Amino acid sequence: MYENRIEFDKMDFTQEPPVEEPQRQYYYIARARAYVKAESERLGRPLTCVVTTFGCQMNARDSEKLSGILRQIGYVETTEEEQADFVIFNTCTVRENANLRVYGRLGQLNRVKKKHPHMMIALCGCMMQEPEVVEKLQKSYRFVDLIFGTHNIYKFAELFVRRLESERMIIDIWKDTDKIVEDLPVERKYPFKSGVNIMFGCNNFCSYCIVPYVRGRERSRNPQDIIREIEHLVADGVVEVMLLGQNVNSYGKTLDEPMSFAALLQEIEKIEGLERIRFMTSHPKDLSDELIDVMARSKKICRHLHLPVQSGSTRILGKMNRRYTKEQYLQLVKRLRDAVPDISLTTDIIVGFPGETEEDFLETMDVVEQVRYDSAFTFQYSKRTGTPAATMENQVPQDVVTDRFDRLLTRVQEISAQTCSRFEHTIQNVLVETVNDHDSSLVTGRMDNNLLVHFPGNESLIGKIVPVKLTECKGFYYIGECV
Repeated sequence: MYENRIEFDKMDFTQEPPVEEPQRQYYYIARARAYVKAESERLGRPLTCVVTTFGCQMNARDSEKLSGILRQIGYVETTEEEQADFVIFNTCTVRENANLRVYGRLGQLNRVKKKHPHMMIALCGCMMQEPEVVEKLQKSYRFVDLIFGTHNIYKFAELFVRRLESERMIIDIWKDTDKIVEDLPVERKYPFKSGVNIMFGCNNFCSYCIVPYVRGRERSRNPQDIIREIEHLVADGVVEVMLLGQNVNSYGKTLDEPMSFAALLQEIEKIEGLERIRFMTSHPKDLSDELIDVMARSKKICRHLHLPVQSGSTRILGKMNRRYTKEQYLQLVKRLRDAVPDISLTTDIIVGFPGETEEDFLETMDVVEQVRYDSAFTFQYSKRTGTPAATMENQVPQDVVTDRFDRLLTRVQEISAQTCSRFEHTIQNVLVETVNDHDSSLVTGRMDNNLLVHFPGNESLIGKIVPVKLTECKGFYYIGECV
């Protein structure tokens, strides 16, 4: 893509940096390359890096951008975190245990860095948008070199250079932004599929969720930029894209010329060579009849929809500020299944939200029974400081939450096993992703509905969509054979 057009080694970085983006970041990539090259020559080997991602697919896509910049400035990726010259944690803060994991890993790296002072450690992502986190890092984790948030990841090369030239901890956190910078390096995890951001931020303010506070307000990318990126990806071998946003159904509202998500999907479908289109996440309150109609008519949109319900109780949904009722959600599911009969539905469910009674919980169980999800991500409510729910009365005792969670999980898994088995003995198209981790005579791929399939094959099939007969359902995956 753009790297083929830019000769970083020929750039004159003795001049003042450009003001406009992304040219400014190209300038800093060139400067960073010189520093990394000098350090590599001093050590007599290439410098290595590890990018560790916590959290959602938005974070995973951000990490691909960080990896792309690191590659351009001269680092080689490795899997050995404690041996690497540069370690970056792209953090999540949706649940408290994600924060605790980061602190634990930092403690381990501190011991390593004492033995290897040239090692650099960077922290970015959602956790860094919390002021109390940054304060704690400044006080107790002074060995961290670079701290930045979700809004200025595109500035990574510039911040890296600032750290090298100042020899002190660099902290650059923005409260919010309306800036979207295009055409920066990306190092994709898979050559045949890719995430594509279509929007950033969230305006929903669900009472339990910290995302709007750390990701900022909604802002949509221009459709021309999205189309151009996907066309470049397809030219580079990508056959499947995952369109990413905190709420893709509200795409386009911030554009100078508003455009619906359904209309964007229709434009993306026209791209020749693109075989599959996925998207997440969809908020039920914004899922339009227009979108359902486009999904029903599409030949490329995958027959899978992640539709978070969070709770089956209308009373709790109101306290959550979800802006739909149990009945409205079930009606939406009916419309979807009437239009796309073979659609696979997955969801998110929170157990133990403040004030949840046994009756509220049974309403959630009733939704699970009626919808019969292919799978569900089930969570125990996690209090996040700064959200309205954190200060609500009637926090549910932990033993009650655990009991409800276990009951829900058991039923979800039983239903999922039954629901997923409906494709047994049919032939389905499978995108092969990898050689199987446990048996090298098998390959592993995904069906249109996102279910995994393992079947005999070799690495020559990776990246190809092949017809597979599903011979046996194992609950959450299939065993099959090529036809």
